[in-house]
Amino acid sequence: MKNATLTISFDSEKLDALTYHMDKKEADLQGELNDTMQKLYEKHVPQATREYIEDKIKRDAEVKDKPKRPSRSTQTSAIRGQDNNPA
Repeated sequence: MKNATLTISFDSEKLDALTYHMDKKEADLQGELNDTMQKLYEKHVPQATREYIEDKIKRDAEVKDKPKRPSRSTQTSAIRGQDNNPA
């Protein structure tokens, strides 16, 4: 899965106050933002679309995990190299 980076504008004094009070409560700003984005995604993206995307992510991960087979040209070159070796 490839992540995107979001950039938002927010008043710096408000951000300072927010991080100060979140730190006192040992709350994680990044985690809270991730949770909020997930809730927005679930609220606005239809269930069928979310299921399609989850399935696509799963299939992409499975393809990534499979060991790669050598390409046909690599296999042919290896065989030709063996034929040229004197024994």
